[in-house]
Parts: sequence; structure tokens; C-alpha cells
Amino acid sequence: MPDRRGADLFEYLPEEIIDKILIQLPSKDVGRCRVVSTAWRSITSTPEFMLEHHRRQPSLPIINGDGRPASLVVIRGTGSCRASNQQLWPFLPGFQHRSKSDLHASCDGLLIIRHLSRYYICNPVTREHAFLPQLQVRQGFFNNIIGLYRHHPTGEYRVLWVSKSHNLCKISLHVLTVGSEEPRHVAVTMPGVSSPFMEHKFLMEICPLSSSPPPVHHGGSLHWFPYGGSPILGDGGDDIIVFDTEAESFRRMRGPTQLCSSRKLFEMKGALAFWGSPPPGYNTIDVWAMQDYEAEIWDFKYRIDPSTVEVSRQLYLASSKRKRKTPLDLTVQWFNDMVVLNERELLIKFNNKLVFRYDIGGKFLGMVNLGKRQYCMLLTQHRLQESIIPIPSHWRQGEDEEPPFSTGHV
Repeated sequence: MPDRRGADLFEYLPEEIIDKILIQLPSKDVGRCRVVSTAWRSITSTPEFMLEHHRRQPSLPIINGDGRPASLVVIRGTGSCRASNQQLWPFLPGFQHRSKSDLHASCDGLLIIRHLSRYYICNPVTREHAFLPQLQVRQGFFNNIIGLYRHHPTGEYRVLWVSKSHNLCKISLHVLTVGSEEPRHVAVTMPGVSSPFMEHKFLMEICPLSSSPPPVHHGGSLHWFPYGGSPILGDGGDDIIVFDTEAESFRRMRGPTQLCSSRKLFEMKGALAFWGSPPPGYNTIDVWAMQDYEAEIWDFKYRIDPSTVEVSRQLYLASSKRKRKTPLDLTVQWFNDMVVLNERELLIKFNNKLVFRYDIGGKFLGMVNLGKRQYCMLLTQHRLQESIIPIPSHWRQGEDEEPPFSTGHV
């Protein structure tokens, strides 16, 4: 941590030089610098600095340790690929806390969290939160959050969600502007949805389940597969739902024509991408990327097959209970999930248990763990791009009398 003597030396440097130095620091170190020097605090608190600092941060995958003992953490680097020891605020470590808080959406360093029965928007870097009373469930209904996005014309952050009655007879789509008092109903306008019956069917298909992956933010739109597992309009092909966050309207686009299991979208090197496990064995992963977004042309990139990776044949998984080792190549039976770690590496989950690192060419790089011995984890598909921008004061309307989260450092 910088001290007062270091701050004195920096006072003789031009402000633009100091700005260029501070802008390259990690978020935690920027916070420490703010404590050391009033001038540094002033420099790092301008909107221009905070936005540029956020733009420079990497997009990090969020991993769920299911409370054994880790909770939600982020994978920050390569090498041994051990997750950050610091918990993702406001989630607490330990099995007893795992059912109290759920992550529902993420965007620009902000998280939508349901804690017990209440919804909050949180910034895990600044450790600030705001209660979202408008998302509280009406009697006889339940809410399913689709995503959080920034409406670029206004700069507002908005939550897209579906409200359903318990008997599924009533279903409606809503948008909440964070900080506003009332959500607004959104009518579905897209080709093929021209009647109340078709709108009801459409909303049922796009309504996420608790285990559904979040939409992918790409090119000013949210993208996701229908959660019902079949084309929405019933005319064949893989439908991808696209929600334009500026016009707040829907359309659909075609995915790769190849039949795949466990299909999911992600962003890779600035392009919309797709992965899935093809038949017959569903034990390999095919990766596709969008070659031409406007023309909806997909390009096959590569296939990952663990049986062709020589390194995996020498890797063993040690069991601390039975004191024996099991050859890893005998345990790989099917793929469960995959996320992008960075532009060069992927994290891939096998057999509902193990997570490995591969490079984008399919080369095996090693195993991922949380701490020293925890190998069981979930790839949430949520991502965090850290932000030091504080939560606006007008978002805090209707705040709880007692804060639900500790703001102390863990």
C-alpha cells in the first residue's frame, strides 16, 4: 500500500502523468491510493477517470463454489489458475450461507442479487448496494429476471424480467429503470408474434429457469437461446432471441445448424460465439463464432476432444479420503459447461465435477481449483468487469432500515 512519503514524491509530477499511472492500477489499489492522498482521490474520482478505468478492466468469469467452502469468486489469472482467495462481495463463504443469496444478473461491474426474498443491485468493488422494492413478488406471482443492461441513449441501467402467475395463466414482460419508482409493461413486437396466444407462448419460452445461463451482452443487444429447448415459431433451426437494449424490441436470429447438446452462447474476441456437444457421444465440444453478424453467418472454429490430449493421460486426481489416485482420462465421460477465461484460454467442466483449462486451440493446460483442495464448482456464465463508479444516491430510495450486507473487507 502506498504511504505518505510516496505521495509527496508524486506531487511534483504533472497531473496527466499521475493520471496515466493511476489508471493502470487494479481497483483495490485505486481505493488505497484514495486514502493516501487528497489529490489522488480527486484525480481518481472524476467520471472520465472512472469510466476509462472500468473500460480497461478484464471481463472475469464468476465461479460458484457452492459454499464448500468458497462461495462466488472470480478466476483472475493463469498459471496454476487458482481462484482469487477474496470472496465476491456480498456473498459469504461457508455451506450455511449458500442458499441465502443468489446471483441473477451482471452488467458493467454491477450485480443483481436476491438475498433471502429481496432483490438488490450491488457493486462488489465499492461494496455498495441499493434495494429494488419494485422487483418484489406480488401474491400469486413469481418473477424471473432475464438480464440487466445499460440503455445507452439515457445512460440508465434497466432490468428486464418476466412476471408469471403460479398457474401460468398470466404472464407479462416488464422493464425497471434502476432508481425509478415504477416498472413499465413491455409489449412484445416481433415478426411471428401477432396474437395474445403467441405472445404468451413467446414469453414462456424466453422465461429463464433457475439453472438457465444469462443472456450474452454483445453489440448493444442481449442474446440467448429459448429456454424451452425448441424453436419459438416452430419452423425448425436454432432460434436465438435478440433483445435490442436501445429500441427495447425483440427479434430472432439463426444459430449454427449443427445439432448439439448443452448449447450455449458466449463472446470470444469481440464476436458472438456458440459451443455445444455434438452427437453421438456428446463428449466433445464444437466451437463456432459469428463470421458476419448482419448476415447471420457462422464459422466453425475447432473441436475439443480430451482423448487426443496427451497431457491428460499423465494427470491424476488425488482423493484425500481414500488416499488413492484415479487416472483422469478414465473419468472424462461428458462435458457440462464452458466459459472463456481470456482471449487465449477456456475453462471447461467435466462430469458435473472437474474444471480444466484449455487454450483456444484445444491444448490441455491444467486443472482449476478453489483454494488447495476444492475441485467441485459451477461455471455461472456471469462475468464481472470491475467498476469503481459509486452507486448513485437516487438508487437508494426505499432502502432497508438495517443493511443486509456487511461492508467490511473479507
